[in-house]
Amino acid sequence: MPVRLRPADPAEAAAATARFRAGGREPADLRLLTKHTLALLVAEAPGGAVEIRVPPYAAAQAIPGTRHTRGTPPAVVETDAETWIGLALGDLSWADAVGAGRIVASGERSDLSAYVPVGRGRGSATSEVPPPR
Repeated sequence: MPVRLRPADPAEAAAATARFRAGGREPADLRLLTKHTLALLVAEAPGGAVEIRVPPYAAAQAIPGTRHTRGTPPAVVETDAETWIGLALGDLSWADAVGAGRIVASGERSDLSAYVPVGRGRGSATSEVPPPR
């Protein structure tokens, strides 16, 4: 059975977010924030229509729609951790990331602009990430 992503402790997530926004890019913070924000996305938009890949830290399936069980999913979004975290926190727009070539997205429903930033109004108040500066 695949490992389920879980939101991080709010204090740890807030501290890692502050370090990230201050320019820190420690692997432990990138891992924590990637997994945390993907867990929030999965909670807010459950489903299996899109696989979001953020190597080397995590991958998750989310977004309502068709579900796959084997092989390559019908829609895939792949990006690096810094880009994903920027999108998830609201520090980077989907359009800017796509325009800069920082996202590889294919298939139906691979436009995640309606789902980022995460933790804003779609999930519970306890899952929110700190607002952008």
